Amino acid sequence: MRTRSKAVPVTLAAAALAAMTVAAPASASSATAVTIKVERTYSQTMYENNSQFTCPPNQVLTGRSHYGDENRPTTYYCSTIFINGEQVQVHSGDWSAAQRESRSNYVAPLDQTLVGRWHDDDENGDTRYRTGALYWQNRQVRLTGAVWSVKYKESSHTTNAGHNQVMTGRLHSGDENGDTWYQYSTVTFAG
Repeated sequence: MRTRSKAVPVTLAAAALAAMTVAAPASASSATAVTIKVERTYSQTMYENNSQFTCPPNQVLTGRSHYGDENRPTTYYCSTIFINGEQVQVHSGDWSAAQRESRSNYVAPLDQTLVGRWHDDDENGDTRYRTGALYWQNRQVRLTGAVWSVKYKESSHTTNAGHNQVMTGRLHSGDENGDTWYQYSTVTFAG
């Protein structure tokens, strides 16, 4: 018995082949890139003693300067964060538990940044911190690569975050002649 082969038209064969072709999933490297910008937008100077400071809404701490003892001014520097030109929202939380300033060591919870500081009295007084979580298009923004600054003399310093960084912690030991360090983390977003 002999079978006859039938010719399949080229267009029908091409259509059948196209129907069977499965597209490969997009790789992680082809994800849409985002542009992050941390821009200083506000500063305020106040006396260190019995002060309570919180950055304006949707801003975060990115720097601080202090010269002198607790009866001298402190300046706080706040920044606004933009992703692809759109402002990141900051959801601020409550104040932390009080720590004695002369041996304070505070680091914000994971993926949160400092937005405020409250200080009473001298180095024997209490210090508290306020943090905030960051959101862009209803998705949480990550903070990665935490690093500690160089050591500063508390009574004579100015510190500012590096490129696309925010302040996520502070450590202080002693009085105004003691040492202060700051922790900074990088703003990141994976779409």
